[in-house]
Amino acid sequence: MARFGVRPTSPMLEVLGNPGFRSIWYVVNVAELTRWMELFVASVLVYSLTDSALMLGLVLGFENLPRPFLSPFTGIIADRFDRKKIWIISLAIKLAAAVALFLLLVTGQIAAWHVFAAMLLQGVSRALEDPARRTAVFDIVGERRIVNALSIDSISMTIGRMAGQPIGGLLIQHVGYFWPHYPGYTWAFLGIATMHLAAVLLAFRVRIPKLEREWRVEPIWDSLGDVVRAAFGHRQLLGMLFITMVINGLAFPARQFVPAIGRDHLMVGEALVGVLAAAESIGQLITAGIIASMGSISYHGRYFAAGAFAVMVTSVIFVWLPWYGATFAILVISGIGLSCFGTMQSTITMRSSPPEMRGRMVGLMSLCIGLGTPPGVLLMGWLGDVIGIQWSVTFNALACIVIALPALFLTPLVTRPSQPPPETRPQSKPRPA
Repeated sequence: MARFGVRPTSPMLEVLGNPGFRSIWYVVNVAELTRWMELFVASVLVYSLTDSALMLGLVLGFENLPRPFLSPFTGIIADRFDRKKIWIISLAIKLAAAVALFLLLVTGQIAAWHVFAAMLLQGVSRALEDPARRTAVFDIVGERRIVNALSIDSISMTIGRMAGQPIGGLLIQHVGYFWPHYPGYTWAFLGIATMHLAAVLLAFRVRIPKLEREWRVEPIWDSLGDVVRAAFGHRQLLGMLFITMVINGLAFPARQFVPAIGRDHLMVGEALVGVLAAAESIGQLITAGIIASMGSISYHGRYFAAGAFAVMVTSVIFVWLPWYGATFAILVISGIGLSCFGTMQSTITMRSSPPEMRGRMVGLMSLCIGLGTPPGVLLMGWLGDVIGIQWSVTFNALACIVIALPALFLTPLVTRPSQPPPETRPQSKPRPA
């Protein structure tokens, strides 16, 4: 019982009261605002240059292309090297890519392949950043508060998406002066480059604890084999990774085509397209705030599965609605599912991992994301050019539901409480004779 006159601190305030977490959180707020603004502006730019759903999809495809190739290795890097330096390097890569696109826009030399190259660099940066940042958060707040910390992290991502995409759309459509070529896009990328610089400078102030761990000197493929074997030995984790790969290949790519739905189906301009693209973030923000304030959660897999299937079902619906307001509302509902999915995805991954391979396990999760997204957007974009983006999204989302369902019955993802890895479970003490 709390002492008289002393109120117990809420889980969310407890995490935010941690100076180490706050130093990371400040950078995340700036970086996520910048990331979502940049992805939206780059997507609309490519669609305006090419008028092709396939080319629009390739923006997201190139951003995720490095994941399957780099994530297993960046997980090892996060486990073995200074994570603060890794993070700063990743943010510097983003800054360099944004500056290059800004200069190409100023000179009027921009082409779709320039954007693809910049998004490829952004993907390299994210592959480096994710394991380093997420494992650092775990080490700072511990297992007891990791769900709350990742929910706060999700709130930052959500606010960045909520603000970044409408700001990008507003600049594209309504700020058209001074620069001789592509003025709205040029102003947008000037802002993006400035915010990337701010994130780099803030990252120098991040405080990440340096934990002493014992490392075995072993070939890199043996190290990767260890984490794959650990995943296959944990059936809840295996079910989560399978659904992650399927949904990133067949359902999540639909969000990349919101500019096409907004312009060609709902007949609205870039500013309203930006607002529509941010609709999911409203549902994400509300749900992340609720999860961040919750106490202990045992059945993380149930929240994960419910969120995943909410995203799949809403993908089938939102592309067909003829009214802007109704489309916006369905995407808000999708955001609720997305928040549950994303928070529990990282939580299950790190709770199911021994400390010495936590970074590698996050890298494996990132690998599953990367394996699904590039071919998924390629397929959805190609079908969009052939049969229309609405039918393409519908077929892919329905296939996602059918393929993902067996994971709920063949693994204990939703039937059992989340379990730590077998070797870290506390042993029962023998009873005295």
